[in-house]
Amino acid sequence: MRTILLACACVIGFSVAAAAQPYPPPPPGRYEAVPPPPPGERMVWRPGHWHWDGYRYEWRPGHYIVRPAIANRWVPGHWANTPRGWVWVAAHWE
Repeated sequence: MRTILLACACVIGFSVAAAAQPYPPPPPGRYEAVPPPPPGERMVWRPGHWHWDGYRYEWRPGHYIVRPAIANRWVPGHWANTPRGWVWVAAHWE
């Protein structure tokens, strides 16, 4: 019984340690030429970004999106280095 409890504690400990590891830093951004002209008057370019898929980063290319009527400025999504490790700050309108 003691051996079983010790084995369970080790498995739980390794699982917690693996889950607590932060993401590695993202690769440098890629250059993307913005294709002119925008396809519509309210269209703005959303730049590409690196997306963490749980195992590695994959590039999500930029594309045009519709700007909401009440929005002033587009804030692109970006990776931020925090005390918890790298976290994704989602793109949003301000």
